[in-house]
Amino acid sequence: MKEKEILSSIQDGLIETLPQARCSVSTDSLPIPKIAYNISRRQYLSSVFLRNISDYAATKGNREEFNKILGVTDVDLYAPGLNFIFGEAQFLGKAAVISLYRLRPEFYGDQPDWDLFVERAIKEAVHEIGHTIGLRHCPNPPCVMHFSLHIGITDRKHKEFCGKCRLKIEEMLNMSRDL
Repeated sequence: MKEKEILSSIQDGLIETLPQARCSVSTDSLPIPKIAYNISRRQYLSSVFLRNISDYAATKGNREEFNKILGVTDVDLYAPGLNFIFGEAQFLGKAAVISLYRLRPEFYGDQPDWDLFVERAIKEAVHEIGHTIGLRHCPNPPCVMHFSLHIGITDRKHKEFCGKCRLKIEEMLNMSRDL
């Protein structure tokens, strides 16, 4: 994996979609939590990653200013009741995680396609950051906040918020400025 390139592409996509946000890529790397691994599923429990990212944010927050933190992993994630997930976030929290594992076209038997891979990663990153901002899943299929049950849904979504979700973000940002 071209680690720096995908992280830089995700950063650019987040800035493009959320132009009011500042976004930087940390040089820090968290270890893959062994306790998260479920041997029978051959997958990792996402909530353990999310907790580790949240703990990292709590300790790092004393030295660096940031509102949200997105972890990016290359292992297959799951959540209870679901076969797999592309990501998870703390609703109205600081931490989110996405997995690149099922975003690669090769996972589905297709030829590698860097542009498609990057597009999917950006969509999932924006989606999970949207949850940290306070957005729920959107019923509008092209909206980036629409739930992705499978990769086809992710591919059909846009990387932008629909008008209703964009309005909710603007309302939330205005409310936070008034406090």
